[in-house]
Amino acid sequence: MTPPTPADPALTPFQDAVAHMITELDPEPRREGLLQTPRRVEKAFRFYTSGYAQDPKKVIGDALFEAETDEMVVVKNIELYSLCEHHLAPFFGKAHVAYIPGKKIVGLSKLARVVDIFARRLQVQERLTMQIAQALDDVLEPRGVGVVIEASHLCMMMRGVEKQNSSTVTSCLLGLFRKDERTRGEFLKLLRG
Repeated sequence: MTPPTPADPALTPFQDAVAHMITELDPEPRREGLLQTPRRVEKAFRFYTSGYAQDPKKVIGDALFEAETDEMVVVKNIELYSLCEHHLAPFFGKAHVAYIPGKKIVGLSKLARVVDIFARRLQVQERLTMQIAQALDDVLEPRGVGVVIEASHLCMMMRGVEKQNSSTVTSCLLGLFRKDERTRGEFLKLLRG
């Protein structure tokens, strides 16, 4: 197999850019282990950023049901993986999502799917947290939404300040979670418990 080289017509523009990057970074860019790397990287990054093609309203779809409760619903420890938009380095962690139903409740797995929709984009954690909360607020029309994300960022751990044990916590509180101190306190207590 002939190794791909930059400007190879068999490469997509994305793959060509990866081939250029490999040529700049590796002293042996044509070695066997790198032959298919441009294709593999494109496939991986298309998956990592697949959230752009998804709409929370469509993902939630018909998983809305009449609310039989007005008590807080919390799903903790939703794993998330994303890419820092500043360095394209991964960050990963857990999202904790809560809402207080209005007229509707949602299938629990849909909360995790909404997290994935926004995590699978080039992101900053602050925006990711806000987008999840806002999407749930828009679709569910609940009495309140709370989202807390705890994540570790490889852009801080592998480079720059190189703080391997650092983590970042962000929150977005809407409706009763923002307005009512007792509701906010109950949510935070449930996260610790």
